Amino acid sequence: MIQAPFEIDNLWNLSSDEFFTLSKTLFEWQASHNLVYKEWVKLSSGGIKNPDEITQIPFLPISFFKTHEVVIGDKPALFFESSGTTMDVVSKHWVVDSSIYEESFKQCFDLFYGSPADYCVIGLLPSYLERQHSSLVYMVEQLIKKSGHAQSGFYLNDFELLNSNLKSLEAKNQKTILIGVSFALIDFADAYPQQLKNTIVMETGGMKGRKEEMIKSELHAYLKERLGVEQIHSEYGMTELLSQAYAKKDGIFTCPPWMKVMVGDQEDPGVLKTTGRGILHVIDLANIYSCAFIATQDLCELNEDGSFQVLGRIDNSDRRGCSLLVV
Repeated sequence: MIQAPFEIDNLWNLSSDEFFTLSKTLFEWQASHNLVYKEWVKLSSGGIKNPDEITQIPFLPISFFKTHEVVIGDKPALFFESSGTTMDVVSKHWVVDSSIYEESFKQCFDLFYGSPADYCVIGLLPSYLERQHSSLVYMVEQLIKKSGHAQSGFYLNDFELLNSNLKSLEAKNQKTILIGVSFALIDFADAYPQQLKNTIVMETGGMKGRKEEMIKSELHAYLKERLGVEQIHSEYGMTELLSQAYAKKDGIFTCPPWMKVMVGDQEDPGVLKTTGRGILHVIDLANIYSCAFIATQDLCELNEDGSFQVLGRIDNSDRRGCSLLVV
């Protein structure tokens, strides 16, 4: 394994100035060692070497993870894969060092929620459990283990058992996190409406192709009414990232110190802004051995404090350029 350009432990408590410094360091290293990103930098910016501003760093369109092996060094055994039908071309994220992912989601969870050992962690992720190589299942499985609670675990389609266990946990005033895909949470809320007082309900998205689409505010309002909670929490993560953002209220996401988002102009995605509406661009410094600078296919509203809301997907979201790259 090629040596990373900085100590991994330096990531988890970065200041804004330190974030920019490490971003420049990682950009220069990845532009030299990642063949796919190296070619994209040449094509998109004339081979910029020393960006003066973070907005000058070229971002790799996320669709490259469907068509190329975005990895530094030899292809590892571990990879995460996005969801899709048998007809879809799915994204693959090759993970050179799984300990970086594990430390990233642990540090992030600790930052937003405290120790997993304080919770019973319940995963309601049926569509993800039914396929292999899900980064979300990997993360929740590790949080379940770190929880150590006897009733922590995955619940596939056994809503009756889930309901029984939630009632037991509520009676004991046990802090609980129920993390699930949207369609499964709706199905459970329809089957067992209730009043949860000690349980955080967290949705991870996942309505596409399973139910009639709801906008996020409608989904949250429906779940709040049926499950009796004041807020629905959300997790923003994806196959191509090794970090997550969390929203505790109104779908407004906050990033950990080693992750930052910007927005690209819809007409000219190369023009980046630090506030306003546009295409979501993510810097994830935990993506050391793939690419830390990702142009997503999500439309977002970015606030001055760095928090953001996801508004939906952009049309014709596979950006042009993949066909230009031959590596």
